[in-house]
Amino acid sequence: MPAKDLGTKHVCYKCQTKFYDMKKPDPLCPKCGADQRESPALKPQPEGRRGRLAAAPKVIEPIEPEEPAAAGEDEEEELETFEDEEAAAEPEEEDI
Repeated sequence: MPAKDLGTKHVCYKCQTKFYDMKKPDPLCPKCGADQRESPALKPQPEGRRGRLAAAPKVIEPIEPEEPAAAGEDEEEELETFEDEEAAAEPEEEDI
């Protein structure tokens, strides 16, 4: 049964020594002198780790397809050039 007049029991985070703080305001390890209030277990985790889990998923916007009317105009231009080439080629064939 623990003695209540010895204070709070601690385990040093540096050297793993078990000790009582003797009701002193500063819980210092008697073996290595480490202040137990500076323990890494008592410090909150950095925001980087918590922030990643709570971040909303990134929304990817759909790509809009090109208008088919613009493609139709290109085809008409190609047909016109093809007809012009045929017309230029026909007189040569007639000469033969």
